[in-house]
Amino acid sequence: MILTVTLNAALDLTYRVPRLLPQTEHRVTQALERPGGKGLNVSRVLAALGHETVVTGFAGGPTGETLRRLLADAPGPLTDALLPVTGTTRRTVAVTDAATGTTTQLNETGPDITPGEWAAFTDRYAQLLRDADAVALCGSLPPGVPVGAYAHLVRQARARHVPVLLDTGGEPLRRGIAARPDVVKPNAAELAALTGSTEPLRAAMDARRRGAHTVAASLGPDGMLAVTPDGIWRATTPRPLQGNPTGAGDSAVAGLLLARDLPWPDRLARAVALAAATVRSPTAGDFDAAAYEDLLPQVRVTAM
Repeated sequence: MILTVTLNAALDLTYRVPRLLPQTEHRVTQALERPGGKGLNVSRVLAALGHETVVTGFAGGPTGETLRRLLADAPGPLTDALLPVTGTTRRTVAVTDAATGTTTQLNETGPDITPGEWAAFTDRYAQLLRDADAVALCGSLPPGVPVGAYAHLVRQARARHVPVLLDTGGEPLRRGIAARPDVVKPNAAELAALTGSTEPLRAAMDARRRGAHTVAASLGPDGMLAVTPDGIWRATTPRPLQGNPTGAGDSAVAGLLLARDLPWPDRLARAVALAAATVRSPTAGDFDAAAYEDLLPQVRVTAM
């Protein structure tokens, strides 16, 4: 079982408009809602590929009820272990411009988590770790959760010898990486903010020196870069892909987790193929299964 942690889950709303213009009334041609937050996205991809997964984190209020109802309808072996809270789960709104294919994102902050709710979560997390083969800690922290939360959760996983992947940014990443996670998966902006370097290889090597066993960095259209104890690899698709990148990084995390027993070049290939299949999907945040099978043998992995 793969456990994913989404401390700041969200109800994702996607609106499609013919053209997005400021200070103008718009007619929405398509509206979609789905459970969201980085870890939930990872679990939905894993479950769709037939891998058993459990999601945990917080959910509260009417938005949280809707999120859990939609989560129950997700295909595949996905278990809801979200902790109820008194606050209301946030919403994210993505507005897609049909004329340009670009997306504008609006993200709410999230519910205020009380000290008692945080303590209850850490107890549940410790219980779930007993049956976990791997754990992914993903996304932002809601108000009230300690900024060192991920460092604490990394140490709990390591104490039980459960491989842990960390995907976050800012100060939670800075503190979490010092707890020595097995993998960190920053994007280019998060990696630059952590290290002060905009050169991906130099920044990834610096991040690894800060405590991560392996750094697998998402570089957008430039693929992924992995700096590991066994070597350094870069994985790319043969040509730039057109589409919506929303959720591509979460699909990459799913690829790294489902291929965790394979050599790093194979793990990277699956991560990049799943990310690319997400970009190719007509629905933001979903992945195109046929595109994944088609793209996987086309991914180029180069030793550096």
